[in-house]
Amino acid sequence: MPQPTPPRFGIMTAPMQVDYHDVLRVWREADDIPEIAHAWLFDHLMPIGGDPAGPAYEGWTLLAALAAHTRRLRLGVLVTSNRFRPPAMLAKIATTVDVVSGGRLDFGIGAGSRPAHPLARREYEAHDLPFHDFTHSVQSLAEACTVIRRLWTEDAPFDFHGDHVRLVGAYGNPKPVQRPYPPILIGGRSAAVLRVVAEHADLWNIPGGDIDDVIARSALLDRYCAAIGRDPASITRSIHLPVSYDRPEETRKAIDAATAAGFGHVILGLSAPYPAGVARWVADELVIPSR
Repeated sequence: MPQPTPPRFGIMTAPMQVDYHDVLRVWREADDIPEIAHAWLFDHLMPIGGDPAGPAYEGWTLLAALAAHTRRLRLGVLVTSNRFRPPAMLAKIATTVDVVSGGRLDFGIGAGSRPAHPLARREYEAHDLPFHDFTHSVQSLAEACTVIRRLWTEDAPFDFHGDHVRLVGAYGNPKPVQRPYPPILIGGRSAAVLRVVAEHADLWNIPGGDIDDVIARSALLDRYCAAIGRDPASITRSIHLPVSYDRPEETRKAIDAATAAGFGHVILGLSAPYPAGVARWVADELVIPSR
């Protein structure tokens, strides 16, 4: 019988309340540690924790810089808000990062923050961005995934006339390094988003928490895949778990529960300030004991 694929571990450094060089230090260290396979940023334009007036870096710009300073790590944004950028523009940005990284991009995208999070909601008025209801955001996410994939793969200009996305003469050049295109990771836990995952995603990410709820959401995704004739096993299950520096045993328990539930892609969220040697610590205290 084929042996189960061992889980692949990564880190997430939220680019808020930190300095660029702090993030760069951690990513460079992780790039030299084979037990850490991937690294992630988030996509917020203002802090969603700590000092509301503190620093926050734009995720895709920072990702391009980090891609140029690393050689091995797969990398991405967990997850891009589809509300922030028109999808054709986002396809171009992502292609650029895939080229800069030599083909190491995992393309993370989601419907965008919900209005229940006031620190996330304030980003929209502060940057003159429209905030549509959740139904609109999920429908536009599905259309965005369609046009982004077409821009990455089609060799002739095309028009697209959706309910939310309308393109005339759309064409992407250059294409991403990865063929047919960078893996698409969609993040979210709602039933509406899971339907989009079933249709469009190569990886699905859910924030950790109640493991029973996580398992139930994964089973719901299985059913949505079956309904459209897709093999549920073709979608890698990914989970984001917060790291406790003081209580690593709690993080290890969360990792063990997630991997036992079939989540083979684990993203470990690092809180700032980042201790010296934090990537090595993650490998020694969390990753290696969990394999």
